[in-house]
Amino acid sequence: MSDLGKMLCAYKNCKIALYGLGIETQKALAQLESEFEVIGLLDGYQTSGELYGKPVISLSHALDCGVKLILVVARPGSCKVIAKKIGSLCRENNVDLLDVRGKNLCEKKKAVCQFSKTDGYTLEELLLAAGEAEAVSVDLFDTLIMRRVLFSSDVIELMQERLREKNINIKDFCKRRIASEKKLSKTYAPTLTEIYRDMIGEETEIAVSPGDLARMEWGIDLSLCVPRKKLCEILEKLKEEGKEIYIVSDTYYTKKQLEILLADCGISFYTDIFASCEYGTGKTQELFLRLKDRIGKRPCVHIGDDAIADAESAKRHGIMPFRIFCGLELFEEAGYLGLWEQDDSLSNRIRLGMFVANLFNNPFLFETEEKKICVEHARDIGYLFLAPVISDFVLWLDWQIRKFSIRTVWFCARDGYLIKQLYDVLNGGAASDYFLTSRSAAVRAGIENEQDILYVGGMKFSGTLREQLRERFGLCVSEADERQNLLEYKDEILENARLHRKNYLAYIQKRKISDGPIAFFDFVAKGTTQMYLSRFVKQPFKGFYFLRLEEENMKGLGLDIVPFYSEDERDKSAIFDDYYILETMLTSPKPSVFGFDGAGEPCYARETRSDADIACFLSAGAGILDYFKEYLNICPAGVMRTDKKLDEAMLSLIHKITISDSDFLNLKVEDPFFNRMTDITDLI
Repeated sequence: MSDLGKMLCAYKNCKIALYGLGIETQKALAQLESEFEVIGLLDGYQTSGELYGKPVISLSHALDCGVKLILVVARPGSCKVIAKKIGSLCRENNVDLLDVRGKNLCEKKKAVCQFSKTDGYTLEELLLAAGEAEAVSVDLFDTLIMRRVLFSSDVIELMQERLREKNINIKDFCKRRIASEKKLSKTYAPTLTEIYRDMIGEETEIAVSPGDLARMEWGIDLSLCVPRKKLCEILEKLKEEGKEIYIVSDTYYTKKQLEILLADCGISFYTDIFASCEYGTGKTQELFLRLKDRIGKRPCVHIGDDAIADAESAKRHGIMPFRIFCGLELFEEAGYLGLWEQDDSLSNRIRLGMFVANLFNNPFLFETEEKKICVEHARDIGYLFLAPVISDFVLWLDWQIRKFSIRTVWFCARDGYLIKQLYDVLNGGAASDYFLTSRSAAVRAGIENEQDILYVGGMKFSGTLREQLRERFGLCVSEADERQNLLEYKDEILENARLHRKNYLAYIQKRKISDGPIAFFDFVAKGTTQMYLSRFVKQPFKGFYFLRLEEENMKGLGLDIVPFYSEDERDKSAIFDDYYILETMLTSPKPSVFGFDGAGEPCYARETRSDADIACFLSAGAGILDYFKEYLNICPAGVMRTDKKLDEAMLSLIHKITISDSDFLNLKVEDPFFNRMTDITDLI
């Protein structure tokens, strides 16, 4: 009995269906059909016909026939896509869903942040194996480089959306594109142009050529690819040691295209490229023979992520296989970190793909100390955990400003420092103003009467009356002049406010203000700053906040505020617990503004943060900005969606994944208006 047969011996007297129509299905059939009852073949894009002597059937027909096992003959990434499509039906009908490696595709993974149960080839073992070889071959996609989408099929969905942007609508595009690739790949390794030529056939109403379609998809794919840096470093060193490095890839891209892709990823250490479409044969067929023709009998090790196409095929041709984890497999080993259920849209699969390409870029990540998933740099903290929710907020903010046709946009310091940069990227540098303010600056200039003083005093201050007078009202009072309550300082407070108001107006007069309302950004607030500043301009303010606090207590004050998180959403999510972390990382490198001089120039408070603190949050901000630019570049506007559930799940990982950046761990959350200081470690 074959190895596959031994693995499936429990199903010997059961009806089985195979999912997949590729050449590997033919090989699996050869190992099974003499001793197992294989009733037919399944495919996501074909439900009739015959192949390899078996009928192609629908899933419903397979279930009606009483199948007990569906065996998925596909690569790991494709297996996960298939499991998403049919897993629930399999569970409902008590049908087992396995891949050819024996993995239960219906098994729900428990989210973990360590690799305590993960075993694989180590970096040391790779160096030892490569050291004994004279040549090294390496798979390209998912091994040497990664795509910033969750599944390779997402590239085709992106292609469909880009065509729609050009008003090119091809009916059943994704289904036909994949079906043509599968059809041609049964007999040889086609080029992308050949795939599109087969897909279009004789249809004259499609006003774009196969070559143009192929070039367009190639351009999309090129924009998605990033190198796996650790593996590239290793191969670069092996080249320096005199090893020949060959790239062996099952691909519909030509050698010339792969050279461009590799150059774009900064990869130049290879000796040559063996692209399947250039030879008309793949790795499971004779592509490794073509490599053997080149290297002769010299010992060679092949690095790849696929158990069949890379490991088994290389071994069959006398090449030592070395299988490493692709990013998606490491993601799976971590139980998808609880994010798997959020892949229900293309925009989310792009987000998850970007996440995986960053966090699981290193194939030897499971070797870290204590086998924990670890984030070492503030830039990655920003990119992985903070950027998704901040990006969604900025997209929402832009949609709101467009909805209300607002022409003047004020991003209030200091929380608006990075948000303005993201907004300007989205709008191609369209006019917006980084408006210098703070709660203290607004209060000092805005209070006009006793009621205002009582309102400010009603907000709990963690300190003495003298400290509150200094921080909130800008009054320095000696011990000899210490009184009982704020109202006993009423005259001094109001007189000081008149001077602050005059200076603030001098600053505001320098701002360019268009007709109509002013969009007023504040991150998390009650509305105090907006309330006092609205007294200085004739245009009404329309506030757009990430989160609004104490909404009930602020009713009747005439504040027009639209929060990204409604009160109901806020109370049902964990975002309320994490906004302090976001605020800390979004701030400006300049200290807080406490007022202005007579010329309207800002007066800054004493800087209390260290150079390391500032460098840390600027690095995190750079990660957020990189993420936002990448997401805008990859995701078509037509499928861009906000998803707070996914955002919150990603943000929550900051509490679960080990963070080793000492500068981040030393940060303090400062709130001088309330005289509070909190260690960031108390928040994570």
